[in-house]
Amino acid sequence: MMEFRKEFFANERDDNLNEIGKPTRRQDILGHVTGRSPYFDDHLFDGLLHIRCVRSPHHHARIRRIDTAEAEKMPGVVRVLVGRDVPRNLNTLLSLLDFGIDDEPLLAESKVAYKGEPVAAVIAETEAQARAAVARVRVDWDVRPHVLDVEEAIKPGAPVVCEVYPTNKFIYHGKYDHQKLRYGDVEAAFARADHIVEGRYQMSPIEQAPIETCGAIAAPEVNERFVCYTSTQALFFSLGTAAKMLTMPSNRLHFVGGTVGGGFGGKVDSLHEPIAILGAVLTGRPCKFAWDREEEMQVGAPRGAERWYIKDGVARDGRILARKFTGYFDSGAYTRLSSSGPLHDPERLRRCLLRLH
Repeated sequence: MMEFRKEFFANERDDNLNEIGKPTRRQDILGHVTGRSPYFDDHLFDGLLHIRCVRSPHHHARIRRIDTAEAEKMPGVVRVLVGRDVPRNLNTLLSLLDFGIDDEPLLAESKVAYKGEPVAAVIAETEAQARAAVARVRVDWDVRPHVLDVEEAIKPGAPVVCEVYPTNKFIYHGKYDHQKLRYGDVEAAFARADHIVEGRYQMSPIEQAPIETCGAIAAPEVNERFVCYTSTQALFFSLGTAAKMLTMPSNRLHFVGGTVGGGFGGKVDSLHEPIAILGAVLTGRPCKFAWDREEEMQVGAPRGAERWYIKDGVARDGRILARKFTGYFDSGAYTRLSSSGPLHDPERLRRCLLRLH
């Protein structure tokens, strides 16, 4: 058995290497170039309703009151959803892995923590009617101070963005707001170094800008089940998130993925599926919720900005004798996936830092 496994993996490795330099055709390329690849938006339903969100114009504000009365009377409007309509209106994707604290509402109820955060969702017969009704929702805002710089956010007295946490630092394992990695006596190594090199490195947030924006279509099926066609990159994460926020057994949800029109990490922790499914549950009709380009750029899930301070002790022959590193990861208003990489794999972070120069 052992010899067979060795031969199998050796042959697999040889096959992979033999592909180098060959014009091997991708499995999905024919559908792409002929326009036959199916995307979530290609699924048509009779009586399809459209969803648009009412979004905060402020970076940080309390919500005194949301008045949907005028919007509900607009032509074509079927229903207006607010936070109290969401069965479990708090989530973070990492909680599916028993990590992190639920901190982000699907529809904000008491306050907003970033510009563009949704506070209500209008369901209407057409997208144009939904957009018109969005403009008629009245929100009484109490605008609060905000902070946009990662180091300003952790200074004493900075406005707390997400009140699930006592400060603007993410807390993991119940009590820690930072992580320390130590290997040897760094100060002793600095003392014997011939040169000290220090730098501040700023990396901007990266918006993935897929051609296909985030979106989903949900519809009632038989036996109190619901189908959801989605552009997600992480089908089981999306299924778990929807089941959790809607307090619905996952066997009542039929998720269908497929072709993703660009994702690059930006379609992993999106929240459009629960809103589309909730719309289908409450109206009994198919509902589509898809972002436009402005929403994709403003409220999507970009790669977070990072700020690194690095101090190196270097010998004359170019060897790095010591490195002191302090890094800040700007996750924005809510945790989402920002803490998963360095907190789950400190050894990978260590190797990354050692390769930096």
